[in-house]
Amino acid sequence: MAMAFKMATTGMWIADECKNSFMEMKWKKVHRYIVFKIDEKSRLVTVDRVGSPGESYDDFAASLPTDDCRYAVFDFDFVTVDNCRKSKIFFIAWSPTASRIRAKMLYATSKAGLRRVLDGIHYEVQATDPTEMGMDVIKHKAY
Repeated sequence: MAMAFKMATTGMWIADECKNSFMEMKWKKVHRYIVFKIDEKSRLVTVDRVGSPGESYDDFAASLPTDDCRYAVFDFDFVTVDNCRKSKIFFIAWSPTASRIRAKMLYATSKAGLRRVLDGIHYEVQATDPTEMGMDVIKHKAY
């Protein structure tokens, strides 16, 4: 690990790979989504999984665990009513009801620090089950 960013309020660190992967997604469009996780022992936020540009929103939603929290960013491409191609980046705080209370607390208190490092997020969605982050929710916020 070359360098990490520290979140002062929680004592958590954010691995360089998180910001680097996000910048690749934002500027080079090499990822459709990135899922981040917190390693509780090392107190480090790391990249858990990345989705290739060809993956869909359903692939992204299926990649999230049903019993543990995660942070994720999703690059949503769409065409406006004026026929303009647009892209909006969503930050998703995934905290399923089946996850441990400790994990929910840890992810809730560390979210702001990660958001500060990931510059260029357009919208945020907090979800406890798949219906709270469905494609209809994403489209409604983007348009």
